This record gives sequence, C-alpha cells and structure tokens, in this order.
Amino acid sequence: MAQGFARIGRDMYSTEIEVGGHKLIGDEPPRNGGQDAGPAPYDFLLAGLGSCTAITLRMYADRKQWPLEAVQVDLHLKRSDDGTVITRTLHLTGALDAEQVARLADIAERTPVTMTLKTGARIDTTVA
Repeated sequence: MAQGFARIGRDMYSTEIEVGGHKLIGDEPPRNGGQDAGPAPYDFLLAGLGSCTAITLRMYADRKQWPLEAVQVDLHLKRSDDGTVITRTLHLTGALDAEQVARLADIAERTPVTMTLKTGARIDTTVA
C-alpha cells in the first residue's frame, strides 16, 4: 500500500524522507536541538490525519453531490500522563443541512488514518 524511507546522517536532526515519490525534510525545532528545517515527527502524524480527513470528506461529498465548498481540519495533539489525545475540529463551508453535517462528522470518525490511529498498527522491525 504505502512505502517510503527516512535517512539521517550526522546533521542535527534533519532527516531526508521519501514517501509516495515525494521528497520531504523532517527535523526538530531548535528547542530540541534541530534546525527547524521541516516538520517534526508528530507534525507529520497530524498532517496525515488532517489530509486523510479532508480528502475523505471531499470524496464523500462529491459522490453525494452535496454543496460542500471547503473543509478545514484543525488538529491539536496533547500528550500527558493519561495518554495522547488528538483534538480534531472540522470547519465545513457550504450550504449543508444539519443531517449532512452530522453525516460528514460521522465519516470523519471512520477515515482510514483515523481508524489506524484508533486501533493501532503492528510494527515489525528488522535490522538489515
């Protein structure tokens, strides 16, 4: 399904990333010793969730021919002793009725990345 790699050398902590044929840079902010040359790892996690949510809602509304003009997904990740919580706020623009808004909110809870985060994923690690 998806495939990629991440590579880091001696740079503190700039990381070359390639996924889906796209080259990205990941890094840490200066407060963590990085140069802020790109998003930090949790930023990428939120980016994946946000884009999956927006794309899925756009696809669903298009299929239903609903008057959805735009979707903005605001995300905030908070880690504490109780665990990690992501707060997601949907901003839906268009002449949608209450039933359509409720349905899109329900769809957001079941996007592929949402489900992966909610159920977890097994990670098998090997050393080559």
